[in-house]
Amino acid sequence: MAATVAATLATGVWLLQQGLQTAGPPPAPVTTTGTLASPASGDGGSQGQGGPPPLAASEPVRIKIPAIRVDAPVSALGLDRDQHLSTPPTGNKNLAGWYRDGPSPGAAGNAITIGHADTDKGPAVFYRLGLLRPGDRIEVTRRDRTTAVFSIDAVKVFPKNAFPDATVYGPTARPELRVITCGGAYDKHTGYRSNTVVFSHLTATR
Repeated sequence: MAATVAATLATGVWLLQQGLQTAGPPPAPVTTTGTLASPASGDGGSQGQGGPPPLAASEPVRIKIPAIRVDAPVSALGLDRDQHLSTPPTGNKNLAGWYRDGPSPGAAGNAITIGHADTDKGPAVFYRLGLLRPGDRIEVTRRDRTTAVFSIDAVKVFPKNAFPDATVYGPTARPELRVITCGGAYDKHTGYRSNTVVFSHLTATR
C-alpha cells in the first residue's frame, strides 16, 4: 500500500504548469523528519494511553483541520485490480479519501486518510499538511452523526524509497488516525520525493 500511495499521490501537474521543479508543498519542520517508534505501543510514538473509549465503526463523511483551514468531504477508497490503494479523483481538489477496509476514524485501530497535495487546478486538500504541529486538532464527522476529535502527535516526512510501512500502516491499540499526502521536493521526471504523514490519536468525541 505504501509504495502505491507514494506513486499515485505524486501528481505535481500544477507545479509543472507554474514552472516549479524543486519547490513543493510547505515542508514539515526539520525536527519532525525521520522515524517514529514502533506502533506496537499503540500511540504513534507519543506517551500514554489516555483518551475516550473507541467509537463503533461508522464511515467518515467530512474532515476538518482548523489550523490549516481544511474542510473537506471524505470519499471511501478501496484497492484497485493490482491490490493497490486507490486515491481520490483529481477532478475535485478539495476531497480526501479514507481506506474503507481498515478501521473507521474513532473506532479502535489505525484509520488511514489520504489526499493530494496538488492537482492541475492548483494546491489541493492537503497542500499545507506540513504546517501542522503537535497538539493541533483534526475533526472527523461520521455517518452516524458523531464527530471524532484527534490530537496530532507528530508530523513526519519520509523519503518514498524508505517509507516505513509498519510505522504508518501498522495496527494500534487505541483509536488513531494517519493523514498522508506528498511532500518534499518535486522533480518533473519522478514526482514528489517524499510523503508527509500526520500521526494523531483520539482525544474527544461528540
